[in-house]
Amino acid sequence: MKADRKKLEIAMANSCMNAEDLQKESGLPRPSLNNVISGRSVRPGTIGRVAKALKVNVTDILED
Repeated sequence: MKADRKKLEIAMANSCMNAEDLQKESGLPRPSLNNVISGRSVRPGTIGRVAKALKVNVTDILED
């Protein structure tokens, strides 16, 4: 699964979070979060934790 960078950045802006805040909230290691932000393929659980931390649906940040 891959996150759409623009959609992810919009969700982060709506939640008033930067990457550091998102890392703390999601509990993910920084390299895993960097993979999500850069649009690399990640496990469903990883993108799920990011979506949960941002309080959005996974589909809201997935690549089309």
